[in-house]
Amino acid sequence: MTTAGRREGLMTDAEEFCHHLDQVEATEPGGEGCEECLEIGQHWVHLRMCMICGHIGCCDDSPGRHATGHFDVTGHPLIQSFEPGEDWWWCFVDEFAFAVDGVPSFHHR
Repeated sequence: MTTAGRREGLMTDAEEFCHHLDQVEATEPGGEGCEECLEIGQHWVHLRMCMICGHIGCCDDSPGRHATGHFDVTGHPLIQSFEPGEDWWWCFVDEFAFAVDGVPSFHHR
């Protein structure tokens, strides 16, 4: 799916509470697992994808909290769950969770 396709599917209600949807760029994940955990041999609980650059990081229940760490370093505000069957998004800046119409969940190994 193209970036334009993702933007067209964004929920109008989400735009009221999250002011960063115009930054969505990522259409493909950067990997199959948390990039930092894979480098250091650490485990993760759940995965999140940065919707700006495609970085895959682990959730805050994981020891490394690398998705949040990626936000802290880059300022990229939006993630989507990278768990099969989950399609929710989170905006770190606006502290708002939401779903996006027409955007499928990701599948990884």
